[in-house]
Amino acid sequence: MFFIRFMVSSLVSSFIFVIILLMKKLSKNQISARWQYSIWYLGLVALVVPLIPGRFLDFGTLFIWPDVSSESAAHTGPVDLTSSEPGGAAWLQDLATSVNRPNFYSINLFLGFLWIAGMLALMVVALHAGLRLKKIRKTEYNPINQNIILLFEQCKLRLRIKKHLFLRENSFIKSPITFGLFKTYTVLPAQVDKQFSVKELEHIFLHELSHVKHRDILANYLMCTFKLIYWFNPLVWIGFREMKLDREIACDISVLELLDKRGRSEYGYTLLDFAGNYSQPLRFTLKNDIGGSKKQIKKRLERIASFKDESKRLKIKSIAAFFITVLFVVCQFPVLSALAFSGYRYNFSGNNVAYENLSTYFGNYDGCIVLYNLRTDRYDIYNKSQSTLRVSPDSTYKIYSAILGLQQHTITPDDTSITWNHKVFPYDSWNKNQTLSSAMRNSVNWYFQDIDRRVGYKELKSFYNRMSYGNCNLSGGIDSYWLESSLLISPIEQVQALKKFYLNRMNFDIKNVNTVKNAIRVSEKNGVILYGKTGSGIVNGKQINGWFIGYVEKKENTIFFATNIQGKRNATGKKAAEITLSILANKSIY
Repeated sequence: MFFIRFMVSSLVSSFIFVIILLMKKLSKNQISARWQYSIWYLGLVALVVPLIPGRFLDFGTLFIWPDVSSESAAHTGPVDLTSSEPGGAAWLQDLATSVNRPNFYSINLFLGFLWIAGMLALMVVALHAGLRLKKIRKTEYNPINQNIILLFEQCKLRLRIKKHLFLRENSFIKSPITFGLFKTYTVLPAQVDKQFSVKELEHIFLHELSHVKHRDILANYLMCTFKLIYWFNPLVWIGFREMKLDREIACDISVLELLDKRGRSEYGYTLLDFAGNYSQPLRFTLKNDIGGSKKQIKKRLERIASFKDESKRLKIKSIAAFFITVLFVVCQFPVLSALAFSGYRYNFSGNNVAYENLSTYFGNYDGCIVLYNLRTDRYDIYNKSQSTLRVSPDSTYKIYSAILGLQQHTITPDDTSITWNHKVFPYDSWNKNQTLSSAMRNSVNWYFQDIDRRVGYKELKSFYNRMSYGNCNLSGGIDSYWLESSLLISPIEQVQALKKFYLNRMNFDIKNVNTVKNAIRVSEKNGVILYGKTGSGIVNGKQINGWFIGYVEKKENTIFFATNIQGKRNATGKKAAEITLSILANKSIY
């Protein structure tokens, strides 16, 4: 879902531009021109955030991606995923129902093609602009009057610019321009000495060289790059239009600070002359020029007319306003990181970890297994990336629904029965009264949904927060938050949750813990006991998510495990259990 999340996160990111516009409007006369322009760079920083992988921007679970709400989840036909031992006796009932979810894959694919098509179209425009500049740079130039060259060098000295710049004339342009990131060119129209007076040329040079001094050419490249990436976002285009205007105003003010009162007035007339003869609309361009649209030049003239030398108080106010805006931007980072395309990850910082290649067990599935040795406090992990990837827990959550139901006295160790309400379900084993053992063995959804309803949303939320169970997000609705919906957990977190449960780190009633342990007991070999629970995610009839979690209890040690497989079909708890048992057998664990 890269493109969906990227586009949504980019909209949140570009909201920074709205904040900047509001800040500028509220403190219009309290921020100097240069600082008003500098604030826009915070917008550029915000646009970088959606492009950064979420694992580098971990802000915990304060902000989560709300998946599909419970209203949109509809259960469809049954899928029998019963797993059997070689002898044919059923030992794990991996029963699951399919849920209907909107098909975001086709939407994601369409948005991807649309995004790429838009970028390609703008790349053609950018390439055309670049080729035009290249043509201007390569074309044979007219000779420049030596007096003009001398004036240009004098203006460089006034601005303390030491970088070597190329001054040229060219018949292709009507207005002076400056471009080039590494080799910088200032190009004048042909016979420029006949079009402009010496004073006007001085103003033009001071303006163009101010752009060079403040590295505005680099800002042009950045803006053009972000326009390519965020071409679909109107806030980005509006923000950059305002940023360009503020850049020109800041440049104008820099020039005015070098001139006397009469010179400032003459600079205004030079700008007015451009409005009448050389104004041009905003374009997708990599160059700087003194001109612009008539509307922009009008605003610039208004600022020139009201120009006053910057006071110390104004500088302090400008810095304060800048850092207040920085604070607003920083506050957006958790939201942006949560929406980032790889933000569904657990930040694992374990030290005693070994990674091994077990790919032969998983075949064509995207899968991983996390093993944890309690005695040695060591993790053995296959597929480092997927071990921290959070996905729906599906029926594996029922272990914790059960312990919470016991703690809240919804059920008791002596009486775990819940009466069937005679609603017909797709499995005969579901259409009868249930105990915890039968409900866990047959993975009876309605039993645990009934427990959750009795416990209530508030207590459920508090419980998962205390457990630090995945992203703790129950927004998918009390009946289906765990079923390919909002609640997400990684394989490493599954193992950690099992360890908390097994060691009773949450101080549950020990009788309740033992009741749940007995309910998830699978089988025993030579005094070694296997406990486990499967889970299968079936969306729109496709088996896409399979879990098998649990632990192997020996006299001297306990080994915890969590296996998850992902695929377009046949990724089930049954298959995850088969893979797990093969690995456990190969490692002489069970």
